[in-house]
Amino acid sequence: FIRGARAAYEMIVGAFARGDREALKPLLDTDVYEAWDAAITEREQTGAEGMTLLRVRKAEISDASLGKDGMARVTVHFESELGDGDATAKAKELWTFMRQTENDDPNWLLDDVDTAD
Repeated sequence: FIRGARAAYEMIVGAFARGDREALKPLLDTDVYEAWDAAITEREQTGAEGMTLLRVRKAEISDASLGKDGMARVTVHFESELGDGDATAKAKELWTFMRQTENDDPNWLLDDVDTAD
């Protein structure tokens, strides 16, 4: 799971940095997509650059659950370094992925992003 989550993290962060809504839409839950779409729009209006992923320092499962409705959720603690060409920032985040286990679709969606300590 961690290998796939890490690959998803890299794809999602890259697509967000490029403002690639088409790449993001199938990877994000509706509410996450709407929030990120708004952030991309704001960035486009201000001319700000997106932060690109420089390196993933940590990717560990911090929580996992399976609801009675068959919805699986796995939270991964990511620590990474991001940059915009001028500055580098460290990110510590909890990304929760979800998947309906009763469906044939094996793909997980990003359901929530929180900051981590």
